[in-house]
Amino acid sequence: MDIGTIVAALGSGVLIGLILGVVGGGGSILAVPLLVYGVGIGSAHAAIGTAAVAVAVNAFASTVGHARAGRVKWRCAGVFAASGMIGAAIGAEIGKAIDGQRLLALFGVLMIGVGLSMLRKRRTLEAPNVRLTRDSAATLLPRLIPIGLTVGLAAGFFGIGGGFLIVPGLILATAMPLPYAIGTSLVVITALGLTTATSYIVSGLVDWPVTALLVAGGVVGTAIGMLLARPLATRKNLLERGFAGMVIAVGAYVVATSI
Repeated sequence: MDIGTIVAALGSGVLIGLILGVVGGGGSILAVPLLVYGVGIGSAHAAIGTAAVAVAVNAFASTVGHARAGRVKWRCAGVFAASGMIGAAIGAEIGKAIDGQRLLALFGVLMIGVGLSMLRKRRTLEAPNVRLTRDSAATLLPRLIPIGLTVGLAAGFFGIGGGFLIVPGLILATAMPLPYAIGTSLVVITALGLTTATSYIVSGLVDWPVTALLVAGGVVGTAIGMLLARPLATRKNLLERGFAGMVIAVGAYVVATSI
């Protein structure tokens, strides 16, 4: 591995972690384009497998801090993750069966759609004390299970953590406040990432040296992002819109170069 590849992989990890720390999610959607066009991994499938492993490790590391702060709804996370893992296992097998260039084009379309959805204003009545109990199960389970399964399919198919899908999915299913949705989503991202990663590891579609560099860069980027998050909190809407614009632009580039 040459110096340029090492620097590109570390830099990609730092960028993904930085976005995760500042915006609270979404950095993983840039992982595959960064690996293909920045690091130079020639196979879209290898890029997806590598990204899945790195995303799972970084999400697990980030979960610890949120759990200590009490921002994880564990029972909701467990149900969402269990149904999502089934979807991710199915999605990963479908993704591996599709031509690499076509998969990249579909990934680009997904990025554009996600970016546009991030620009929409969300108006939801919050339920900060929501809990999955015997009494609330009849209301919450019919929402958590199908949404988790659908998000898992997308996460497995595209090899992404899916935080940008999981967070709104959890809010839609339970009305939990955003900070809790972010903390809870990291548990789900870890589970879905491990499911997708296992499928690609078994198929030999993971570049382990690049994975290690992505994880190392991600740790540094997340630490920096968390330090910047507080002073930038007043401009979070602007940051999210800027990130959405970047996701749309990168998605359009991926589609254009894959067709």
